[in-house]
Amino acid sequence: MPVGQGPRGLLGARPRGPSRRGAALSGLTVDVHLGPDDLAEALRADARLGLTSTPKFMPPKWLYDHRGSELFTEITRQPEYYPTESERRLLRQTADEIAAAAKSDTLVELGSGTSEKTRLLLDSLNKNGELAKFIPFDVSEATLRAAGAAIRAEYPNVAVHAVVGDFDHHLEEIPRSGRRLVAFLGSTIGNLGPSDRQAFLRRLARTFAPDDRLLLGVDLVKDVGRLEAAYNDAAGVTARFTHNLLTVMNRELEADFDLDGFVHEARWQPEHSWIRIGLRSRRRQKVSLGEIDLSVEFADGELMRTEVSSKFRRESLSDELEASGLQTVSWWDNGDVALTLAAPS
Repeated sequence: MPVGQGPRGLLGARPRGPSRRGAALSGLTVDVHLGPDDLAEALRADARLGLTSTPKFMPPKWLYDHRGSELFTEITRQPEYYPTESERRLLRQTADEIAAAAKSDTLVELGSGTSEKTRLLLDSLNKNGELAKFIPFDVSEATLRAAGAAIRAEYPNVAVHAVVGDFDHHLEEIPRSGRRLVAFLGSTIGNLGPSDRQAFLRRLARTFAPDDRLLLGVDLVKDVGRLEAAYNDAAGVTARFTHNLLTVMNRELEADFDLDGFVHEARWQPEHSWIRIGLRSRRRQKVSLGEIDLSVEFADGELMRTEVSSKFRRESLSDELEASGLQTVSWWDNGDVALTLAAPS
C-alpha cells in the first residue's frame, strides 16, 4: 500500500478541468486538471486491462475511495505498521538540515493528501522568512482545498497554489517558478515497479531547473518478518483495506465480486525487493462487470495483484536517480526509512 501520504478520494474529485479557481485575496489558487469523468474513464480502462492480463492486477490508486482512505489512516495506527511514524520522526530530526541544503523558496508536495508531514518542512523553510509558496499536488480538489486553507491560516505569508492532477498526465502542469523543493514522501514511489519508477523520475527531472531539488522518502530493505507483519496486521485492517478494491469495483463498475470469495495476501519477494499484495481467489469463480461488459474467470487460488511496495537500498536508489538525470546530494536514514535529497545532474 502507499506508505504515508498517497492518493486520496479518487472518485470524489470536483468538476473536470483544466480550470483555475481561487482568489488572490485569499492567497489560495486551485488549478484543476482532473475531474470525475476522467477518473471514471481511467477506472474502466484499468479494469479492462488489468483483469484480462496474466497475471491479473489492478492499480493501487483504486483502493482509495473515501472508505479506503479511512482504512489506510487506521492502518498507520497499527502497532505492526512502522513506516508512517518512522518517517515523521526522521523528518523532525532532519527538517532544518534539509531546508539549509535545499535553499528553497517554494515547496511542492506530490501526493500531498492533508499535508500533515509537510508542516515540518514548512516550519524549517519558513524560519529564514524566504518561503514564498506552497504547491500541493493531488487527485482530490476537496482535500487540497481543505489542506490549502489550513496551511494559509497557519502560514499567512505563504501563498498556496494547489494543483489537482495525477502523476501520469499532469506533472508538467506544476508551476515552475522559484527555487523549488519537490517533496515525494511516504515511499509512495515504492508502488511503482522499476520501469514505471524510471519513467516517472525522468518525467519529473525534465521539469527541474538547476536550483530545484527533490526530497524523496523511501522504505528500506530490512528483516522479512518485520516487513511482512506491516502488511498483515493482527487486527485485519490491511485485509479490509485490500478488499475495499472489490467494493469500489462493485459500486463503480456494476461488478458482482463476492468479498468473501477472496483472501488478502502480502508476501515479500526478494527477487524484486518488494512486498507483493493482492487478493487470492478462494475457489473457481466468475465475475461480471456490467459497466464495461466484461466477464472474468478466476481459478481456485488465482491471485489478483492490487499493489507492490518496493523497498530500497542506498546504492541502488542512487543509481536509479542518476539514470533519471538526478544526483544524490544528501542522505538521511534511521534504519527503517530514508530521505534523500537530489539535484539535477
